Amino acid sequence: MSAIRKTLFGLVAILTVAVAVGAGWLWQVAGAYGFNTVLRRGGTYWTTMKPDDERLSASMRLALNTVIPAVQPGPLTWQEPEAGFEVAELPVLADGREVDRIFLSRIDPARFRFVTRNAAAGDTGIDEWEKALPNAVLIVNGSYYDMHGRPDTPFISEGVAMGPQQYDAKAGAFVADQNAADIRDLTRQDWQAAFAGASNAMVSYPLLIGDDGQTHVNVKSRWLANRTFVAKDALGRIVIGTTKEAFFSLDRLAEFLKTSPLNLKVALNLDGGPIACRSVRLNGYRQKFYARWEAQVDDDSVNLLRWPISEANWAMPMVLTVERK
Repeated sequence: MSAIRKTLFGLVAILTVAVAVGAGWLWQVAGAYGFNTVLRRGGTYWTTMKPDDERLSASMRLALNTVIPAVQPGPLTWQEPEAGFEVAELPVLADGREVDRIFLSRIDPARFRFVTRNAAAGDTGIDEWEKALPNAVLIVNGSYYDMHGRPDTPFISEGVAMGPQQYDAKAGAFVADQNAADIRDLTRQDWQAAFAGASNAMVSYPLLIGDDGQTHVNVKSRWLANRTFVAKDALGRIVIGTTKEAFFSLDRLAEFLKTSPLNLKVALNLDGGPIACRSVRLNGYRQKFYARWEAQVDDDSVNLLRWPISEANWAMPMVLTVERK
């Protein structure tokens, strides 16, 4: 064997061992979810930049100004493609200019059922959820998940308990059975009591608006992301919203929702970032939204979440779906 062939053989052997060790480490850390994360989008990484970097959206750059402009809701018009299911888009305006938009659905729990679902393998994004659930009229991301794509908070899916059974929850929970749906303020009861009798439920955080009518996000933050929330209005309808941009930190989103024309009595934040995708399909009305933004901000340094492959491939291990009864 020539020296060149020996060298090539040695390099291949080293590469094979490195790949095997890397694959073993990835499986140990994140299981099937980790493998599919790499296959779907090449993994993820954070890249550091300044607040005025053009890789950030215009809305994010505005939100990172030293003085953040005050915002007001724009005109809101509801459509009802099916009895008990309404849709709308609420513009978020600063000095008369749109800086974000909230995609909204308002649902009567007497006509539709709510299901919380988990696909831990990390191979199910919004496209795959649509194919797997052809009868779901709404699909959005749900609560938080761990490194293996499993529920990171107490969770019930179609009567099956999942997630940690010992958990100190002080924020909120979404609960639903065949006849009703609600958001529970866990500052007033424990999550086990809130889950009693529910066929689908999930703990999440923070509670944006408590049942005392006040915002419950007490820490100001500059963490920006696409957001999803689930809320209940004064008439007992469930309102599910997704932000188009990443203008809002959680404290500013809570304040905006409190004074919005949605007349919300309680509102709960769900997980956010590139997983905050959305699908609505009913009676000729179609909407599909792929989220893409998440940034952690520390003083003058912005860490933007990125990935090498298409943003449309982001998996959604946790979802909340709405289906006809």
